[in-house]
Parts: sequence; structure tokens; C-alpha cells
Amino acid sequence: MKILFTGGSSFTGFWFISELHRAGHQVVAVFRRQPGDYPDQLRRKRVSLASRLCQPVYGCSFGDDAFIDLVKTRGPWDILAHHAADVTNYKSPDFNPTAALQNNTHNLPNTLAALKLAGCRKILLTGTVFENDEGAGSQGLPAVSPYGLSKALTYQVFRYYAARSAMTLAKFVIPNPFGPYEEPRFTTFLTKNWFAGDVAPVASPAYIRDNIHVSLLARAYAHFAQTIPDTTSLARINPSGYVESQGAFAERFAKEMRPRLNLPCLLDLKVQTDFPEPRVRVNTDIPDAQILAWDESAAWDEIAAYYKQAHAT
Repeated sequence: MKILFTGGSSFTGFWFISELHRAGHQVVAVFRRQPGDYPDQLRRKRVSLASRLCQPVYGCSFGDDAFIDLVKTRGPWDILAHHAADVTNYKSPDFNPTAALQNNTHNLPNTLAALKLAGCRKILLTGTVFENDEGAGSQGLPAVSPYGLSKALTYQVFRYYAARSAMTLAKFVIPNPFGPYEEPRFTTFLTKNWFAGDVAPVASPAYIRDNIHVSLLARAYAHFAQTIPDTTSLARINPSGYVESQGAFAERFAKEMRPRLNLPCLLDLKVQTDFPEPRVRVNTDIPDAQILAWDESAAWDEIAAYYKQAHAT
């Protein structure tokens, strides 16, 4: 398939491009900036690696004139894989969901019209389990954050215009991915403490979350892209990983890392009394590792090797 991909500079975007390439698909990926112009070293690294696995187009954003020109001149296309999203300060309570919606859906009607003329009939949109009414969990499945709200709004706008354009809309819902090249989040925080010789504190061990190896998530993404039906009906998948408390996941991660890193990987699970987010939010579809040819032990090995190298520099 020939796939037009947005959002390749992100952690999951890099992995999705990698797996689409491994599966033999032709990926044309747009990047808002030149590789060296991204502000942080990790994102520059991901763009550099991803660019070797796709046909990169730099200085191009979803829906802008350069993007429309690309759609018209580089087709035909089999799928628009719209993974890009406005994530600036996405953890902040001041995140603006309506501004993010405008960025995520910029010039959407004209973009879909150009895609249809270029032979494209399928849209693969990335969602998050932290949207309202997504996944499974507690407290009536509210949006976990303004960012989650922006992703839910984005889906609804895409759903409306995809139906008007008689295009298939498929939604791939992401839980909590972890693995090589991620932003400095939970597992990066744990390993940073361990390599410094410290006990890693876990401040929110009681939340029930859904942590998934990014390599498994990416395999599921590539497989889903290949199986989107040729209809105008909605398709979706909510791939799930380790559904457990964050404390249990930290213990799982430490157990897997100890023999691989040759470190004690000690944890301090705090008593959690504050719950600003829903206590439970998880996905529901268990990927078939055999069908996806995914090796769990090899995935743990890859994570350990990545952090060994990362903390040696």
C-alpha cells in the first residue's frame, strides 16, 4: 500500500512508520520541520531514523497548501494515516482543546476532496484511551484531560466529514505505550533513578492503567492498516497490553530489568490519596502476539539495551 503519514516525529509515530516499512508498505511521511530544526535531541533522532524508512517531506503540515499539493502530485494513495496532533503542553490543565481541534482538522474538507481525487478511500485516525467515552474504566469514562477532549473532538469532526465524503474512517486507540525513544515519561523516570543508584519513587501506584510495549502496539497498527475494510462503515481497534495498577506495572518493569541491567531496580510505592484522574482507564482488545509475530522477551531485551546505551552517554 501507499500510505500518506502524518505525525512521524512522535514516539509512536516513529514506531508506526518502522512497522509499516517492515510490512512492505510505501510510506510518505510529512514533517513540520527539517530534521535539525526540532528543539529536542530525542525528536531529532526519531526524525532521522524514520526518514530512512520512508519518503520524508519536510516543512509540511496537515491541510496546508504544501500538503494539498503533495496529495495531488504524489498519489495515488491507499490510506491517509493521520497520526499528527497538537500536543503542545498536553499535560497542562490550560491546554486549549478547541485550538488543538483546529490544528488537527485544518482544511479537512478540501484535504479529503483532494485525497479522493487521488484515489484514497480510507482514513486511519489515531485516538487515545484518555478521550471521553473511550476504552473501559470508571466514573463514566470522562475525558481525562483537555488533551483527551481535543482528541475526541477531532474524531467527531473526522467522522462527520469522512461520512460526507463516503470514505472509510478507521480509529486506532492508543493506551500507555512504553519503550525505546519515548519521551521522558514513567519508565524513563524509573531507569534514570536506577542508573543513578537511587530507589525509584512511584507517586501514583493505585491508578489502573493499560501499559503496552510500543513494539507490540506498532505491530498491531500495521496489521490494522492492512485489514481496514473497503466500506464506508466505521472500523476501530483498542489494543491492550498490561492492565494492572501502576504499582504492579512498576514491579513488572523492575523484575524484567533487573537481570538485563544488572541493577537492583528498587521501588518505593507511595500511598496514593489524591485521584485527580479516573482510577481506571484501559483498552479492551488483546493483540494476538502469534499472528503479529511479536516476541515479548525480545521486546524487554530491546528496552534494556536502549536504556543501557541512553544512560551510558
